[in-house]
Amino acid sequence: MFAWELLTFIGTVAFAMSGSMSAMEEEYDILGVYALGLVTAFGGGILRNLVIDAPTRSLWEQGDLLVTALVASSIVYFAPRLWANHVQKWVFFDAVGLAAFAIQGALLAAQKGLPLPAVMIAALLTGCGGGVIRDILARRKPLVFREEVYGVWAMLGGLVVAMGFGETGWEMYVLFAGLLALRMWSVKKGWQLPKRSFRSGMSGLAKREA
Repeated sequence: MFAWELLTFIGTVAFAMSGSMSAMEEEYDILGVYALGLVTAFGGGILRNLVIDAPTRSLWEQGDLLVTALVASSIVYFAPRLWANHVQKWVFFDAVGLAAFAIQGALLAAQKGLPLPAVMIAALLTGCGGGVIRDILARRKPLVFREEVYGVWAMLGGLVVAMGFGETGWEMYVLFAGLLALRMWSVKKGWQLPKRSFRSGMSGLAKREA
């Protein structure tokens, strides 16, 4: 299906660029740039396949996508001035990859006849797994576990797919546009999930005792 292949291509390019930009921000060498680009582009799919019992060797059967990811990383590395002034640099590309791969992962799980929770988890892993690996390698707190509304949108995409929407090409495009818009809108508005910590709790306790 053309829509499936297009989303896969878009997600691969977006995540490869996102990972490479993160490596450039951390001043990694060229090997680090390509490594983060590849793991961001393909890490989520590998994690998803492990969870839903799909063959992980399929990565090595995607020669065209591997080349695509390498080309995308090369564009970031060899033309850094194109991205140096980009506001929030890799956030947009990360949002594109999130939307595209969340749909792809959810559809794959749904096609295997898995239940709703599994479809949502597949969407989460595919949309966010590569980013988690990227953030760990870039020595950052994984974005999906911070207060920003991030993984929720991937799971929402999985929920929509599990309900039967996203089987046709135009439905995929509508869902992709919706998830991308929600992610970027949440960034613009600074939406956050609730967050608590033992540190803040102990701080409040110390003030009361004083």
